[in-house]
Amino acid sequence: MSNQRVTRIADAAIEILAERGMRGLTHRAVDEAAGLPSGSTSNHARTRAALLGLTLARLTELECGLFAGLMPDADARGAAMKATVDPAALAELLAQVTHRALDRDRHVRIARYELALEATRRPELREIYDRAGAGFREPAVALLAAAGSADPVRHGRQTVAFVEGIMFDSVVGAGAGAAPSIDDLRAAFTEFLRGVLS
Repeated sequence: MSNQRVTRIADAAIEILAERGMRGLTHRAVDEAAGLPSGSTSNHARTRAALLGLTLARLTELECGLFAGLMPDADARGAAMKATVDPAALAELLAQVTHRALDRDRHVRIARYELALEATRRPELREIYDRAGAGFREPAVALLAAAGSADPVRHGRQTVAFVEGIMFDSVVGAGAGAAPSIDDLRAAFTEFLRGVLS
């Protein structure tokens, strides 16, 4: 986001979603959390739908930054389709990124789950959410193709689902009390890719 105030508003909204849930997200609460004068959030996002869209856009930006190591840009995607990716290196990369998502960026995951549920009730938010999701599935397909998958589209989607499952279980699911260690994640991704690529 180019506007620093808009970024500040969106970051405050993410924190509120993670701490208080969807019901706690109001324009006034965002103003207070961001340390901005009353009415600042309304100036940039007049409606609740606009605030949710702004927040989801920022979440997507943050997650793209987190996953940038997987596939930084379109040129890298093209290169990955032609290059060979070592499955062990891919497992290590997935483990590192997932571990960071579960550790340092845990609040981002919680906010995303709040928005995912809200998107089931708001078609305009669903459209943004689905478009953002495609930005993660396409690189996964390219990486699985480069790693030697016989069916990269299916395996790419399965890889995303596997990562999502680990994160959901570790953040809000039954496994929330004990997040997996980097070694656990490395072993899980190694085993998963071995099965997918065999």
